[in-house]
Amino acid sequence: MNRALGFVLLVCCGLAQAQTPADGMTLLRRLYEATEKLSYTGTFVYQQGERTETSRITRLAGSGGGMERVEVLDGTPREIIRTRDTVRCYLPESQTVKVERRTDPRAFPAMLPEQISELARNYTISRGEPVRIAGYDCEAVVLTPKDQLRYGYMLWTDVNTGMLLKARTFDHKGETVDQFSFAQLAVGSVPRERMKPRHQAQNWRVEDATVVPANLGRSGWTVGAELPGFRKIIEVTRRLSEARPVGQIVYSDGLAAVSVFIEPMAGRAEAVRPGPSSLGAFQIYTREVANHIVTVVGEAPAISVQRIATAVEYRQPTR
Repeated sequence: MNRALGFVLLVCCGLAQAQTPADGMTLLRRLYEATEKLSYTGTFVYQQGERTETSRITRLAGSGGGMERVEVLDGTPREIIRTRDTVRCYLPESQTVKVERRTDPRAFPAMLPEQISELARNYTISRGEPVRIAGYDCEAVVLTPKDQLRYGYMLWTDVNTGMLLKARTFDHKGETVDQFSFAQLAVGSVPRERMKPRHQAQNWRVEDATVVPANLGRSGWTVGAELPGFRKIIEVTRRLSEARPVGQIVYSDGLAAVSVFIEPMAGRAEAVRPGPSSLGAFQIYTREVANHIVTVVGEAPAISVQRIATAVEYRQPTR
């Protein structure tokens, strides 16, 4: 799932204008409370550096988390259908459908009710300047990190519906890491038939990733030092093929997420390139541990990703 889609799945409602403007924390609580209440269609632009990507999104709200359908309009065609427990990615050029069974239904940012108040431990939360975006009057909330272990965020929401219209991620220098912004948006009833995929994929190849809950500690794996403010969200095993089960541990501070992947070297064809790298807004750090490849990927600064990667240890479990 790309980062742009993750931004868009944070939606909200009920931000009515008042005599006394709500503070930043109140806006965040309203953001969370409305994540399943809005149906809408729109076109948004995701930007990272000089690269931009335009997508069309349709969301149908409902019990159990609703549904989202995203069509990428630039470059290689892709279509994503997301429900509470499944993500399907349609790739027409290769006639492939990639299916993932989700063990964690939350979207970015993964804000749980009890975490919202805890965000103030790691971020200074304030109001931003009101602006007009895609024809909507918007108010803003700014989350400025108190350390260099995480990025900052600025979120703009429609003052009437509370819909998230724009989100910007920035580093400790205040420079933009990436952002998304709606160019066109219509909030309201969405017919269910609009959630059907565009492509008839009955004869396409299906790649179904097996994802099951796991306890990697029982196999000898530990993360010796977690980042302050981050806590473990999920721990699973993904089977990319019959010979390569890959462990994954996800940490989050309520906004950012960092994943630890542990993959056996046996059966891997390509060489390992240890050290730091990046992919768009994601920082990556790779190292070898006990004949396994440990790869940490995070929407967080490089120092955070490396800190977690170097803390991954293996000890032979006792029988």
